[in-house]
Amino acid sequence: MGIGTEDPMDVDMANSKMEWDTAEGLKLSAALQWKGKAGGALPVKKMGPWVEKYRPTNLSDVAAHKDIVDTIDRLTGENRLPHLLLYGPPGTGKTSTILAVARKLYGAQFQNMILELNASDDRGIDVVRNQIQDFASMQSISFGAKLNVKLIILDEADAMTKDAQFSLRRIIEKYTKSTRFCLICNYVSKIIPALQSRCTRFRFAPLEPIHVTERLRFIIKEEGLTVTEGGVKAVVRLAAGDMRKALNILQSTQMASPHVTEEAVYQCTGNPMPKDVQAICHWLLNESFTTAYENIQEMKSNKGLALVDIVKELLAFVFEISMPPETRAQVVEALADIEYRLAFGTSEKLQLGALISAFTHARVALVAVAQQFLDTVLEMKSCASSKPYY
Repeated sequence: MGIGTEDPMDVDMANSKMEWDTAEGLKLSAALQWKGKAGGALPVKKMGPWVEKYRPTNLSDVAAHKDIVDTIDRLTGENRLPHLLLYGPPGTGKTSTILAVARKLYGAQFQNMILELNASDDRGIDVVRNQIQDFASMQSISFGAKLNVKLIILDEADAMTKDAQFSLRRIIEKYTKSTRFCLICNYVSKIIPALQSRCTRFRFAPLEPIHVTERLRFIIKEEGLTVTEGGVKAVVRLAAGDMRKALNILQSTQMASPHVTEEAVYQCTGNPMPKDVQAICHWLLNESFTTAYENIQEMKSNKGLALVDIVKELLAFVFEISMPPETRAQVVEALADIEYRLAFGTSEKLQLGALISAFTHARVALVAVAQQFLDTVLEMKSCASSKPYY
């Protein structure tokens, strides 16, 4: 742009120079709204991920695990907060809980009194020796805080190396008077026993469907979404107790479709619908090998389904079908082997053949059991009819 020329996108430009046609005016309006400078522009917070927008800020807002929340709340109220080890599956409220605790403890000093690290990125011994030790050794300035100790939050601590964990053990002992540590992980077995013994452990189990549903309905109301009952149930089912996953599914579906229905949820996530799994199960147990293979392959191509998702959904149906325990065990073992091989990148076509083969063997076993039952019934009827009457 030349010297002395005005930028047509500058909001401070004089009104006399803003004489464009309708199309240019619309472009300017859209640009100003995007910059957030127009009165009707949406706030940045509304455009962000709902996972962060609706993250609980108070302990009372945590969706579940009231027993754990109440225990930690009582300990903080009595200034007896120990080192914490929060573990459990993703999306169960571990990070949200400790951040809510920190906000309650430190108030306006929240940013100054905590150090939050993701151990998946910073997982070496140098981080423990430098960042963590430097922060722990600093003198705390806690004006207005309820607890005169700092808080170090190590998220995904199970990704830390063994050397880093052993080094952290000594730092926890050394700075206990001035610092509290909170380790967050998915797999507690990957935390060395020496660290576990220095912390109070709390397990965050997957959320109950009722808690996920309540939170979803609150967000649906806040966002003014059009969601059917089937859509809510589909989100809850696919989330499987993971609140983070539930919010991501809901937001993704809302962006892809104006109405969040059951079909829209499954299309957005790429998971097979229950009716599709029922059809696949019918083909596996009733059709020939070739017919079942062609039908499943066609469904996979038309709906963009992954075989690993089909295998996971079939597991639930295996437990709903009436079959001998030995046969069910064989099918479950076959499904586990197929999922394991798919994780290593083997051919989906080959594993689809293995899947059909497993159900073919199960079908043979079911037919044999049914035939044996029928023979027993016929034999009992024959004995009853030939028995003399007195």
